[in-house]
Amino acid sequence: MSVPYYNVLWAELSEDSSQIRIDFAEEIQAHRLGVRNTKFAIDSSLDALQDAAPWIERLLTLSYGDATRRKRAWVLVNPHAGPGGADKIWQKQTKPIFQAARMPLTVVRTAYSGEAVKLAEEVNIDDYDIAIACSGDGLPHEVFNGLGKRSDARRALSKIAVCHVPCGSGNAMSCNLYGTHRPSLAALAIVKGLPTPLDLVSITQGEQRTLSFLSQALGMVADLDISTEHLRWMGAARFTYGFLTLALQKKTYPCDIAIQTEIDQKDGIKKHYRERTTQSGSESDGTDERLPVRIGESRPSSSSPSSASSDSDLGLPPLKYGTVKDKLPDGWELVPHEKLGNFYCGNVRVLALRAHHFFRVPL
Repeated sequence: MSVPYYNVLWAELSEDSSQIRIDFAEEIQAHRLGVRNTKFAIDSSLDALQDAAPWIERLLTLSYGDATRRKRAWVLVNPHAGPGGADKIWQKQTKPIFQAARMPLTVVRTAYSGEAVKLAEEVNIDDYDIAIACSGDGLPHEVFNGLGKRSDARRALSKIAVCHVPCGSGNAMSCNLYGTHRPSLAALAIVKGLPTPLDLVSITQGEQRTLSFLSQALGMVADLDISTEHLRWMGAARFTYGFLTLALQKKTYPCDIAIQTEIDQKDGIKKHYRERTTQSGSESDGTDERLPVRIGESRPSSSSPSSASSDSDLGLPPLKYGTVKDKLPDGWELVPHEKLGNFYCGNVRVLALRAHHFFRVPL
């Protein structure tokens, strides 16, 4: 039997020191992993017992690399996500993987839309390494915004890594982070996850400031998302239906767009993306204006809890460009649109599980 190191979840010596048990993830059907284990009998001699512990440690080191073992997870399950069934997905497909990896789990089942904002605003961030949203893309959005409302928002967003177990219609967060919308594959990626920075975007409407991690849209994309809320039972097909319906209606959405071009050539964009990718592993003290958020894994903040006056304990940084109520900064161009069909900005490459066939961010 051959098991990839990536699939090894845990290894330990039995209580009577007679066996080494290895728990690992194995494909039990197409695109679905299950937990399996194997046991090796060891000699009862003193030399064998002394060699067992270093051997287990070596195996775990090779299996986890730089990833944190036994991440302390705060799990939020939205039973109404997408077509429903998040409870079953959590219990049957993902929880066993986290348990086999010996991860301490605190599970909360959300009851209504927006509840996770309040929960994230009040959670003790020192108790956890990661927050796992078992849902569609809405629950991670609520967690980000709850952490962003805290008085120590910068520290909270730098310390708690927000992860995603895909249970919704679009599941764009999981598709972008792990390259899959399959719950068990995402769960294994979370277990073995490494820190990855993510730029958050501030959206203002009046006096309200909202954090966005996925995309910002006006017109067709936003309308199809809102207008198909009642069709969640269709799963990802609701987006295709909504797109075709609105395209046939030829609806328009008048607005004024202010824009400043940073890089206007595709080759320049590619070069910038490569440089950012190369630098993604660099250290951050959590005070960058872009507010890098670590996805998939967290590690302790560079500031200690006692240093209450440090920048990383502050709330969100001030808006760099102000709001629509402020004067347009120099170098920005205002472009009026009387018949705009769609305006879309993407922070990530894939918008949704199937909708990315219509909307893809070129790199």
